[in-house]
Amino acid sequence: MQLGINLGYWGAGMDGDNLAVAQEADRLGYAVCWAAEAYGSDAATVLTWVAAQTERIDVGSAIFQIPARQPAMTAMTAATLDSLSGGRFRLGLGVSGPQVSEGWYGVKFDKPLARTREYVEIVRKAMTRERLSYDGEHWTLPLPGGPGKPLKLTVHPEREHIPLYIAAIGPKNLEQTGEIADGALLIFPSAEHLEDTAVRHLRAGREKAGKTLEGFDIVPTLPLAFGEDKDVEKLADTFRPYTALYVGGMGSRQQNFYNKQARRMGFEEAATEIQDKYLAGDKEGAAAAIPHDLIDKTTLLGSVDRIADRMKEYAAAGVTTLTLAPAGWTLDERIAALRAGTEALERAGLA
Repeated sequence: MQLGINLGYWGAGMDGDNLAVAQEADRLGYAVCWAAEAYGSDAATVLTWVAAQTERIDVGSAIFQIPARQPAMTAMTAATLDSLSGGRFRLGLGVSGPQVSEGWYGVKFDKPLARTREYVEIVRKAMTRERLSYDGEHWTLPLPGGPGKPLKLTVHPEREHIPLYIAAIGPKNLEQTGEIADGALLIFPSAEHLEDTAVRHLRAGREKAGKTLEGFDIVPTLPLAFGEDKDVEKLADTFRPYTALYVGGMGSRQQNFYNKQARRMGFEEAATEIQDKYLAGDKEGAAAAIPHDLIDKTTLLGSVDRIADRMKEYAAAGVTTLTLAPAGWTLDERIAALRAGTEALERAGLA
C-alpha cells in the first residue's frame, strides 16, 4: 500500500505551509500529492506550482470538477501537466454537487452518471491524439452544421496513458467508476464497511468491463491527527466541524452524498440529527451530535502503533493508496503527522 497526501483547498490560511508539506512528503517517499477545488482555488494552478517545486511525487487532481470544464479542455490540461511534470500527473474527476454545479457553474445537475461516462470517453479519446469527434447525448463534437472540424491535441503527454480516477461515493457511481476508470477516490471510508460500501461495487464494474481489481487503484482520503492514545477523543474533536460540514451541509437535504454514506455505515439517526441542526444554522449543535465512533472510523487518530493497526485494516479491505490529510495548527505539527504516517506504514509492514 502506498501513501498519498491531500492538500485540500488553497486559500484556507495555510498556503505557505502547504508547499513545505508537499516537499516533505516528496522527501519521505509519498506516492502522490492531491489538490482539491470547489468554488475558490482551482486545482490545476496549485498542482503546477507544487510539481515545479518537487522532484518525485506525483501530483493529482482530487478533483477537477466536470461542470467546470469542457472535456477537451481537461484533456489539454492533463496533457500539459503531465508534460511539464515529467510524467507525474494523475487526473481525478468528479461531478461535484448540485449546489456548486448549478449555483457556481450554471450547469444543470442531471444525469451525472451519463455525463461522467461521456466526459471520460472524450477525455480519453482526445489524449490519444486522434482527431476528435463524438456524438453523444451531452456532447457533440464538432457541432453539426457549422465551421467546426475534428481537431487533434497538439501537446504530447509524457506518458501514453495518464491514470484517470473518479471521485465516487454512491453504489451506481462506484460501479461505473470500476468499469471506466483506473482508480476511485473515496471519502469518509471506514475500513470495517469498505467492502460493503465501496469495494463490491467497484468489483462489479470491473467485471462488467471484463477485468478484475488487479491494478485498479482504490484511494480513500483520511484525515490524520497524531498524538497519544489517551487523547484520541480530543484528537477526534478536531474533525467535528469538518464532519458536520460534509454530513450535515454539503449539498441539499435531498442530495447529500456524504449523509447517505453515514447512513450506509449504520449512523442513520445521527445523520438525520446532524443534517437537521446544520441546515437550521446550528453548526455547533451539528458538530456535537456526531458520534465519536463515526469520526474514529473515518480518520486516523493517535499514536504510530494505533495508526499502523488501522492502516493494516485498510490494506486488508483492498486499499492500494491511502491518502492522508495531516492535521495541525502549525507546520511542525503537520510535518510530524506526515512523518508519523510514514513510520506507521513501515511498522505495519506495508511499505
